[in-house]
Amino acid sequence: QVQLRESGGGLVQDGGSLTLSCVASGGTFSSYNVGWFRRAPGKERDFVATITWNAVNTYYSDSVKGRFTCSRDNAKNTAYLRLNSLKPEDTAVYYCAAGLSGWGPGLVGYDYWGQGTQVTVSS
Repeated sequence: QVQLRESGGGLVQDGGSLTLSCVASGGTFSSYNVGWFRRAPGKERDFVATITWNAVNTYYSDSVKGRFTCSRDNAKNTAYLRLNSLKPEDTAVYYCAAGLSGWGPGLVGYDYWGQGTQVTVSS
């Protein structure tokens, strides 16, 4: 059983940056792909980005491509999401998820989820 905990959210101005962390405990984090999702107020959960277990491949939604960057440090059981050039429409609760077969926007394959961290971008 893997427990995930996100941190790093906060309030930032339009154009600002944040780095979110996803720390895993239990299980073998280095075996899992990690996905990042977000849920804006009143909206469905949306896919943001994903990174393979070995960090060789990443995949981003069109809305964040070129602005957000996934990375991970398996020695620290931690995945990161760097958010640059933030916009008010990026305001949401951000979640990380892990799974052996998780990849891309589909929720299937992500077996473990964190509680989320709030990102608020002011205009």
